[in-house]
This record gives sequence, C-alpha cells and structure tokens, in this order.
Amino acid sequence: MDPNKTTLERAFELAKSGRYTTNGEIKQVLAQEGYTASQITGPALMRQLRQILIDSRAH
Repeated sequence: MDPNKTTLERAFELAKSGRYTTNGEIKQVLAQEGYTASQITGPALMRQLRQILIDSRAH
C-alpha cells in the first residue's frame, strides 16, 4: 500500500494496467494491498472502471 495514494487512485491504476478483467478483481487486489476496497462502490464509478478495463484490454 502506498500511503500517498488513495484507494480510488489505486483502483484506476489497476484498471488501466490491462491485467484485470472485472471490478471484482480490482477490489480483490486492493484488499490484498491493504486498501479499503469497500470504498469502491456506486453505479457510476463501477461503470467508469468497467469501461477502463475494456479499453485497456483493447490496446
């Protein structure tokens, strides 16, 4: 866990990495890294992360 990085920032980094395919995987990695994955919630945020996951796999 990077103390200078918020859970949301890390979630976006993970989504952009192209290594994950679902929001559930992102939440799991966040929890493993010591972040509070329960902060990643809400339909708009979940859609945004899902779109980033899709876009990152297309490249």
